[in-house]
Amino acid sequence: MSEAPVPRQPTRPWPKGAQRRNGLFLNPDGSRAGPTQAQIWRLMRERNQGTPWPPHVEDPAYPPPQPPPEGHAAVTFIGHASFLIRFHDGPTLLTDPIWSERCSPFRFAGPRRVRRPGLAFDALPPIDAVLLSHNHYDHCDIPTLQRLRDRFAPRIFTGLGNGRLLARHGLKDVVELDWWQKAALPGGGEATYLPAHHVGARTLFDRGRTLWGGFAIQPPGGGRLYFTGDSAWGAHFEEIGHFAGPFDLALLPIGAYEPRWFMQQVHMNPEESVRAFAAIRARQALAMHFGTFRLTQEAIDEPARALGAALAAAGIPAEDFVVPGCGQTFVVPLTNP
Repeated sequence: MSEAPVPRQPTRPWPKGAQRRNGLFLNPDGSRAGPTQAQIWRLMRERNQGTPWPPHVEDPAYPPPQPPPEGHAAVTFIGHASFLIRFHDGPTLLTDPIWSERCSPFRFAGPRRVRRPGLAFDALPPIDAVLLSHNHYDHCDIPTLQRLRDRFAPRIFTGLGNGRLLARHGLKDVVELDWWQKAALPGGGEATYLPAHHVGARTLFDRGRTLWGGFAIQPPGGGRLYFTGDSAWGAHFEEIGHFAGPFDLALLPIGAYEPRWFMQQVHMNPEESVRAFAAIRARQALAMHFGTFRLTQEAIDEPARALGAALAAAGIPAEDFVVPGCGQTFVVPLTNP
C-alpha cells in the first residue's frame, strides 16, 4: 500500500511594493507610519528625561581597513548607521554616511556626536555607491553627501521620493527604489530595497511622503549582506528572511528605543533586534544605531548591556551578534549564493 502523498506547502506570493493612503506611504502591515502630532509634542516635553550621556567618548584606535581577500567582505563601523563595506573585485559602499558634528537641520543645535567617526573622511577609499535608507537627519546628512559627491561622485540608492530633496542640494546621480525593487550597483552586484516599519520625514509636516527601508546587498562573487536602516519590529523581517535571505551578515540597530510608548513605533529595542536576527536567517550580525548621537532616553551603554542579556536569554552566542568598536573592521566570509 503506497504512502499518502505529503501535502504541498502553499507558495508565498512575491511581496508587493510600498502602499500609499491619501498620498502617504504606509508601513508593511498597512498601518499609518510614525507617531501622531500629540505624541511628538509629548515627547518634546519629556526630552530632558532619561540618563545623561558623557560629552565625549574616546575610542581605541583600530588598524585602518584593508581590501578583503577573495570570497570575503570587509565591513568597517564608522558610527551610528554608517558602515564602509568593501568586496573583493566588487563595489565599495557606504551606508547612511554622516561625518557631520550634529544630526540636525541646524549647525548650532540638535544632537551632537559624542564619538568621532571611526574613520577620517580623508582616509576613505574611492566610494562607488551610497545606500541611503531614508531621509532622517541622522541617516541622510546632506553636508556629508555633498563632500562625497565632490570627492568620489558616488551613485546614491534610496527610497521613492527622496530624489527631490537630494536634487535640491546638487545631488543628482540618484536611483529611487520601491520596496523589493532591485538595482545594479556600480562595480558589480546588485542591491534590493527592502521594507521597514518606520517613517520618512524632515519636518513635522512631511511625515510619510518619502519612502524608508533597508537594503539587501549581493556582490558579484556571491554572498548576501543586509543593512536594516531604521525599523521597529514587525512581520516584515520574516518576509525578508524568506525572500531575500539567508544572509552572511546583517547590520541591525539596537539603540534609540526609550521611551517605548513612543519609540516602539519606529525603533527596535535589543530584545526585538535579537528576534529580527533570527527571523532574517543571518549567520552573523553587527550592531548599529547606538552610542554616537543621544536621540532618546536610555543610557549610552544600555543597548550593549541589554543586547548581551537578550542573546543569553535566546541561547545565541555573543560572538554571533557583536557590538562593534567605532572604527573596527570585520572580515566576513561570503558563503550564501
